[in-house]
Amino acid sequence: MAAQGAGMANKGPSYGMSRQVQDKIASKYDPELEQILVEWLSRQCGSGVGKPEAGKIGFQAWLKDGCVLSELINSLVTGDKPIKKIGSSPMAFKQMEQISQFLTAAEKYGVIKTDMFQTVDLWEGKDLAAVQRTLSALGSLAVTKDEGTYRGDASWFFKKAQENRRDFSDDQMKAGKNVIGLQMGSNKGASQQGMSYGSSRQIL
Repeated sequence: MAAQGAGMANKGPSYGMSRQVQDKIASKYDPELEQILVEWLSRQCGSGVGKPEAGKIGFQAWLKDGCVLSELINSLVTGDKPIKKIGSSPMAFKQMEQISQFLTAAEKYGVIKTDMFQTVDLWEGKDLAAVQRTLSALGSLAVTKDEGTYRGDASWFFKKAQENRRDFSDDQMKAGKNVIGLQMGSNKGASQQGMSYGSSRQIL
């Protein structure tokens, strides 16, 4: 059996370009947002989830097995809970499966694909700023939906813009097709009268 701790996360240090990329990703991680997210997740999920050590490493370790994330999405959904079985496991594939279930449920809840992190972003610590972005989007959705399940401070997340549908009758649509936009201009009264093109060329 492999030694404890051996696995995908054990990689040597990055050099050159990959090091620059990793440093750039790391610089996007927001310690202030981390504090808000930790406070929200603790309130939302209850004291049973505890709180992590401050900093990226503590934040990652707290969320890595997917259990806190699963508790979070279940606490936001009314009715049938999207994740039926939440269980901590020391096995890597079980932890990644739990994270994957959270991501599927978060997408069904309304988080858009561009706001979603990838499992490896959290599990391997590749992009914890992306994890923050997903959780922030989830918080904003919970505040916007206002279903009575959100247990944080309303000022922590902004409300998402709501769709503003407009329904036009067929007559209104037809009338709109006859309007020429001002940016297209008009050619009324345009002619070439008075234009001079120089003298004509003599052919000998």
